[in-house]
Amino acid sequence: MMTPVEQLPRIFQVNLSRFFDRVIWPGMDALTAHPTLATGEAQSLEQFLDRAAAQVDNYTANEAAKSFVLTMAAIFERQLSIWARAKRPDDAPMLRGFKEQLLACAGIAEVDLGSDNVGPDLLEMFIVANVVRHGEGPACEKLRAIAPALWSNEAGDYLDLLPGPTLPSEHLRLRPADLIRYVRAGTRFWGRCDPLPGAVTEPPH
Repeated sequence: MMTPVEQLPRIFQVNLSRFFDRVIWPGMDALTAHPTLATGEAQSLEQFLDRAAAQVDNYTANEAAKSFVLTMAAIFERQLSIWARAKRPDDAPMLRGFKEQLLACAGIAEVDLGSDNVGPDLLEMFIVANVVRHGEGPACEKLRAIAPALWSNEAGDYLDLLPGPTLPSEHLRLRPADLIRYVRAGTRFWGRCDPLPGAVTEPPH
């Protein structure tokens, strides 16, 4: 007979997947994004307004992606906390931080975090969420070291709101492919924690 605790990984996997499919992906798909933004002196008021609208489009899409990563990380972190408390109630209160919880939960289910880059992608997602929340600081420096692809000095699709030196945290660029990578890591993790028959270890994202 299945116990409620045994069903938790499957519940977590489905909840994360549904949030992505029903909220994140439709939300991102509804936003307009432009591959490049025109710069220089506008030749007319109409051209100026078109350029301004394009900048707002791209700014909105980038902020939406950041917000969605922040939410995904929060959902996944709460799931880890529930799983740890359900499986190891005596040890769970001593776990401090996302990484400790992730390692503990992986150990409970004997999940290889190195397989398919699940562990690194989940840790990256959480650090991205910290950078989105706090901006400059140790998290931003660490993220630049482990995920330099999230920055590009040559990207022509984003312009600073202020002139002068740029803040690295403001130039963090999250693409739809990054959102897919993070939700895939989360749903893979829970699929591999799932002890029940029919576990989905390779979700469709």
